[in-house]
Amino acid sequence: MWRSYQETTPRSPFTAGHSPLRIGMLTHIRFPVCQPFAGGLEAFTHDVTLGLRARGHEVTLFAKAGSAAELDAVAVPDEDPCRQPSLSSAYIAEHHAYLKLMQSIDDHGFDVIFNNSLHYVPVTMASLIRTPMLTVLHTPPFFEMINALRGDRQTGRFSTLSLANAHKWSDVVRQCAVIPNGIDLDAWRPDGPVGHHALWLGRLVPEKGAHLAIDAARLAGTTLRLAGRVVDERYFREQIEPRLGPGVEYLGHLQRPELAAELASAAVALVTPCWDEPFGLVGAEALACGTPVAAFDRGAMVDLISDDVGCLVPPNDVNALATAIEVARGKSRDACRARAETLWSQSLMLDRYEALLGEVAARHA
Repeated sequence: MWRSYQETTPRSPFTAGHSPLRIGMLTHIRFPVCQPFAGGLEAFTHDVTLGLRARGHEVTLFAKAGSAAELDAVAVPDEDPCRQPSLSSAYIAEHHAYLKLMQSIDDHGFDVIFNNSLHYVPVTMASLIRTPMLTVLHTPPFFEMINALRGDRQTGRFSTLSLANAHKWSDVVRQCAVIPNGIDLDAWRPDGPVGHHALWLGRLVPEKGAHLAIDAARLAGTTLRLAGRVVDERYFREQIEPRLGPGVEYLGHLQRPELAAELASAAVALVTPCWDEPFGLVGAEALACGTPVAAFDRGAMVDLISDDVGCLVPPNDVNALATAIEVARGKSRDACRARAETLWSQSLMLDRYEALLGEVAARHA
C-alpha cells in the first residue's frame, strides 16, 4: 500500500549531473513562514525550501505575506479586506486564495508542485492542471481532504511523515511514500550543562496537552518549563495560567536557538499529544539535543521513541506520565543523540524528497 523511503532510501539522481528541478512549493497560509515559527509545518517549509535551493533546485515558495526575507516567497493573499473577520469569511478567503493560485499554477512552468498546504483545493484541482504534484499528508485524515480524494479525483503522488500516519490514510490514499521529517543536527545538539527540570514545548492548544504535562510534572515533583505560541487564548487562560506558579514557568514563544538551548539543558522532554500526532517533531528535536522523552503513546510517537531513549505511556494517563518522567531521565543521552543522527538528519530527508520529486516530475516529462 505504501513505499517506505524510511527503509529504502534512494540515492538522489541529482548528484549525478541531472538537471535541477523547477519546484512550486505550497504551504498553508494561516501564518507567515518566519521565526519564531508558529508550528512544525512552518519550520519544515523554511528548512526544505532553503535546503532544496542549496542543492541547486529552483524553488518558488507561495506563502503568507510577512514570511522570512531569505525565502523570497510569493505572497498569497488570504484575506478579503471587505469582510469582517469570522470563521466563515476566513474559510472562504482561504478557499479562494488557493483556487486563484491553482488556476494559474501551470503558467509558472514548474516541473513539479510540492504541496504542503493542508488544504483540499490543491488536491481537488490536481486532475485539472498539467503540472504533476506531490502532496505531503502532514495530518491524519480529515473530512475535507477525504472528500477531495474520493474516487477518480485522486491524482498525483502522496507521501506522509510516519508509518503510523500512513496507516491512518491507507483507506483513502492508494499509494503513499513514507518520508520522516528531518532536522538540522547542527542547530539541535547537546550543548552545555544539563539541569534537573523537564521541558514541554509546542503550540498551546488543547490537542497538544500542555495542561496534562503540568499535572504530571507536579505529581512527579519535577520543575517544568513550557515554551510555545499561544494559539488558543481561551485554553491558555483557563487551563494553563491557573496551573502556573512555583515549579512551573512559561517562557513564551521562543526563537529556534533559544528552544534548542532549552531542550539541551532539560533532563527530560514531555510530549503529550491528545490527538494522533502524525510525526512529533519535538520528540526528534529533543533526542537530537540528547534529551530523553516521556510521552503519550499516540500517533507516531511509537515510531520515534524506543525504549533506550524514552518512555511511552497510555494516552492521557497523567499518573503513568509522572512515573515515565523518572524512567526517561535515566536513559542514555548519547543514545538519544545517536538515534536522531541515524533517523532524522536534514540531509537524509532532503535526499528522500529530492528523489521522490524527481520521480514525480520524470513520469510526466
